[in-house]
Amino acid sequence: MKALIRIWLLLYVSVVEAFMPVVLFHGVLSGSESMASLKRYIEIRHPGTKVYNCDLYSNWNSLEAAWKQVVEYRDYLNIISKKHPEGIIVLGYSQGGLLARAAIQSMHEHNVRTFISLSSPQAGQYGTSFLHLIFPDLAAKTAYELFYSKVGQHTSVGNYWNDPHKQDMYLKFSVFLPYINNEIISGNSTDFKAALTSLDKFILIGGPNDGVITPWQSSHFGYYNDSLDVIPLNERKIYTSDDIGLKTLADHGKLIIIVKPFVHHLTWHTNKRVINEVILPYLI
Repeated sequence: MKALIRIWLLLYVSVVEAFMPVVLFHGVLSGSESMASLKRYIEIRHPGTKVYNCDLYSNWNSLEAAWKQVVEYRDYLNIISKKHPEGIIVLGYSQGGLLARAAIQSMHEHNVRTFISLSSPQAGQYGTSFLHLIFPDLAAKTAYELFYSKVGQHTSVGNYWNDPHKQDMYLKFSVFLPYINNEIISGNSTDFKAALTSLDKFILIGGPNDGVITPWQSSHFGYYNDSLDVIPLNERKIYTSDDIGLKTLADHGKLIIIVKPFVHHLTWHTNKRVINEVILPYLI
């Protein structure tokens, strides 16, 4: 009996040690408290896992310019990475998933093994359902007038606003999204791609009932053309030309695209079904 207990303890310890630390990034107009239940649930289901819940740029501060946030997210990840040279897992929800991705891409070297993007506007946003609290009269058709201006580019939302009818203005005025997606080639483009292709897994999670990310396929790097038809990832230039390494990741089985229906945007990080089925399996 003692021998069996000893074996069980050894197995338990080995499983616990197998769980890499997890870093959580919250969404826009919220803070680390919104991710607290996910943190606790991971700790319960994966005992011994170290979970870091980033408390930078909470609530209204989450509307600060994207690059400003990314720089601090990057520094935050660097500190955690040094504590855990064996590797870490990063999960970003909503805007947090986009900014966390940019932080990883802009790190000189990183040890992020798995990156989970949970309903994040990776290809941009062209919908105002979540903006009416800030801009009550804002409409998608005219939002470019605000976001493609010096004032608008001082907001995180403006930095990833991607108007399919105003692509010339998007490429001219947007200082963030077209750069991290290598739609505009810069001195950092090679590093941006190399950082993503060094991931062991890149998990993209989203679904058709999201109600906020517009189009919802943006969570999988799909996006509108100028006729507002959604072009799936595998037909877009960012993939076919392998601009940031998504095709490379896919070719090596490292890009995992998950479509989860019947989940509203505000519940992705608290929905136990989602957590159990498409988050926990990748926290190893």
